[in-house]
Parts: sequence; C-alpha cells; structure tokens
Amino acid sequence: MTVLSSVRPIFRAVVSTVVPEASQLDEQGWAELEALVEAALRDRPPAMQRQLRLFLWMIQWLGVFRYGRGFTFLNADRRTRLLFLLQDHRIELIRCGFWGLRTLAFLGFYGRAEAVQVIGYAADPRGWGVPR
Repeated sequence: MTVLSSVRPIFRAVVSTVVPEASQLDEQGWAELEALVEAALRDRPPAMQRQLRLFLWMIQWLGVFRYGRGFTFLNADRRTRLLFLLQDHRIELIRCGFWGLRTLAFLGFYGRAEAVQVIGYAADPRGWGVPR
C-alpha cells in the first residue's frame, strides 16, 4: 500500500486545482506525478504520512460542510475558493499543511520529464551563468 492509495481521488482533485494543467494528464502522467510524490514521502515518518492522508480527508469533508458536496465533486471555482481558505487560515498548522500539500503538487507535476521539457527548464550543475 502506498501513502496516496486511500486518498488518490482527493489528491488528484487538489493537484488539478493547484496546477490546472494537471487535469490534462493521462493515466501515465498521473502515475509519474504520483511516483515522484511517493518517493518524496517514502522517507517521511509514518505519522507524517498519516497526517497527509488525514489532511486530504479533511479537505474532502470540508467541501461537504461548506458546499454540501465532497471536494472531489466540486467545480473548479469552489475547489479553488476552498483551498484559498486553507492557504490563508488563521491556524498556522492548517496553513502549513496546505503549503506542504501544494509543494507536493508542484513537485509531482513539474518534476516529470515531460513538464521539464514543456517549461524549458535546463538546469546545469555549473550554475545559471552558463551559456546554453
């Protein structure tokens, strides 16, 4: 069992909201994105992995309490509004949880080889000033 297996639909809905281009991914693209995220989570303590799953379930239920439907069933506008609430929440732990989740979304989407080519990222171990 992987960290994301029990929360995959919620995670994908969050990623598609944070990075709208992710909604265009095919199953192979999602597999690559999730593999990158799973690799990043692999060395994290089990308690932190559980917190991530719990946070994702909280997001799902927050949609029910706020809009009468789970997060995965909301349209993009309502998903975005709900995530903004978490991003700017007065409780620091909730803000930190959101920013950690957002970071994982970016890592997974922009860490894929295809995304690197699309955005033209050409890192060089010699630094930024190296002519290309």
